[in-house]
Amino acid sequence: MDEELKKNMEQTCQELGMNMTTAITIFAKKLTREKRNPFEVSIDPFYSESNMEHLRRGVEALNAGKGVEHDIIEVANEENLV
Repeated sequence: MDEELKKNMEQTCQELGMNMTTAITIFAKKLTREKRNPFEVSIDPFYSESNMEHLRRGVEALNAGKGVEHDIIEVANEENLV
């Protein structure tokens, strides 16, 4: 586990009121009891390379003072459409 991942995991565990040993123990017990990976393993499309590049370009534009401020657009729920 690289240092950045370890630091982030320690921070998250602390926010949840536990330490890394407890988190790993929970994982091990669940894995052993269920005889399967207890977590869904999938790729979050938010972190796709194309999306990350788009976000990087946006941050660069903002940092260069080329950002555009937009008004918040409220989306009506179905009750308001009737």
